[in-house]
Amino acid sequence: MHITPLQRDFVGEVSAIDISIPLTHDQVAAIEAGMDRYAVLVFPDQPLTDEQQCDYSRNFGELEATLIGQMTKPSERRLGPVEIGDISNLDPSGRLRERDDNRRMYALGNRLWHSDASFRATGAGYSLLSARVVPGHGGNTEFADMRAAYDALDAATKAQIEDLITEHSIAFSRGELGFDDYGEGNADKVRPVRHRLVRTHPVTGRKSLYLSAHIGTIVGWPMPEARAFIRDLTEHATQPRFTHAHQWRVNDLVMWDNRTTMHRARRYRDLQEVRDLHRTSIKGTAMTAEQGPAMVAE
Repeated sequence: MHITPLQRDFVGEVSAIDISIPLTHDQVAAIEAGMDRYAVLVFPDQPLTDEQQCDYSRNFGELEATLIGQMTKPSERRLGPVEIGDISNLDPSGRLRERDDNRRMYALGNRLWHSDASFRATGAGYSLLSARVVPGHGGNTEFADMRAAYDALDAATKAQIEDLITEHSIAFSRGELGFDDYGEGNADKVRPVRHRLVRTHPVTGRKSLYLSAHIGTIVGWPMPEARAFIRDLTEHATQPRFTHAHQWRVNDLVMWDNRTTMHRARRYRDLQEVRDLHRTSIKGTAMTAEQGPAMVAE
């Protein structure tokens, strides 16, 4: 296995490995070491079935059920297992979704800078996205290095944010786009959870920002001030010098560490062209902050 840097210490392309078959312990360790260094790894030319993608993903931990899968009836899912995220513009019958389709409205939130599952108390570890069909133009995924963004902050800001606790909810990020239809019985799934704004990587010891469009406030701050501050940090962290755009090719698999990166999808002609990617995510292993009652807007 060989990793070629696509951007210095952020994003590497992996060659000379077939991830559709069982891996050795040494191969898994080498991939994890690559993730610790780069945070984003690209595996080109890896045609996978959903079963093979799940098997490969389990090398790195327990698979996480997708939130939208848990909120959708089995008969209404295009892809069967709730562990496979349907990152596409297709309905269960395989047709392009209409402009006002509820699932399409929900999925537009992927165009905001975010960290997968930060709206859960443990967040997500790795996410793994496999490209099955890609549009002819657009639809890239952009990644931002939260380690480099933290390193570039001045000392006063680092001291200010060291112990801050933020509240994350998918209802906040989708609400920013005007979406609020989650269906009956799902209120608990969108309730805010708490995370530290600064995280320390458990292996490298390197600090990074833990930002996401899901952040609605900072504990103990007036909400307008908190949101303005988070917006400033996000603008800082997503400067071109901290970001990389991946242009998808069929059979690419890209995996990234949600603890040290943010990402977002870019626009494409989703009412005219198919974009079909399948995602698996690894459950987080520890909470970053003690959970408490959700804050009330001030």
